[in-house]
Amino acid sequence: MERLPKIAIPLFIVVVFVIILLAKSTVTIESGEAGVLYKTFGGGVVTDEPPLSEGFHVVAPWNKVFVYEVRQQSIDEQMNVLSSNGLEINLDASVWFQPAYEDLGKLHKEKSEAYIERLLQPAVRSAARAVVGRYNPEQLYSSKREAIQKEILEETQILLREQYVQVNEVLVRDVSLPATIKDAIERKLRQEQESLEYEYRLTKAEQEAERQRIDAEGKARANRILSESLTDKVLQEKGIQATLELAKSNNSKTVIIGSGEGGLPLILGSN
Repeated sequence: MERLPKIAIPLFIVVVFVIILLAKSTVTIESGEAGVLYKTFGGGVVTDEPPLSEGFHVVAPWNKVFVYEVRQQSIDEQMNVLSSNGLEINLDASVWFQPAYEDLGKLHKEKSEAYIERLLQPAVRSAARAVVGRYNPEQLYSSKREAIQKEILEETQILLREQYVQVNEVLVRDVSLPATIKDAIERKLRQEQESLEYEYRLTKAEQEAERQRIDAEGKARANRILSESLTDKVLQEKGIQATLELAKSNNSKTVIIGSGEGGLPLILGSN
């Protein structure tokens, strides 16, 4: 009985040590994450092997695991950039990105866990300044937003080439101009719309006038052809046919043959 406490204390210490050792020797990688292994006595960050995937892993207690989110992520950027004529533009954009999974070890070794602040954000801002500087305020406000998005994405991808970060999309949510410039552009756009509307009405009127002219010329040509085809003999034949049809009518009438102009029958009376 006297020896039991002396045995229990060392045993308790061993059990606690084992528990701590096991806790330090295991790591769980959650869904959408990956781990970078750092070997304290084995060359530091492991870059020649795939990162630790999702699930439970056992590692040496003297090593470390740095966990990264490898799903697509998003950051919002609000930037002040200059247009082609030196006017300050406020650009509000979102960037969709994710670290390159296979190169996660290299990313950690060369850029660290702060790669968003050290690498991604400076690249996006530099690309935005370069792209917006190619356009004037009117283009930025009206017709070039999709082009700007595409060009900022392409510029960012060029800057981050072989930097172990994959940029999937850049979305420009808002382009803000000074109020005076914005009002001037809106007035100009309204005037252009009114001018286009006037030109449209003028074109329609010209088309209608042309249609009426062509219609009138067609009718005149038809009348001319008809007039040229109506010879005396044709008219006389038409008159005889009309007289015969009239004679068939039930109404009483007097017809004098050969008394009309051109020798046509003359109808004197009818009821």
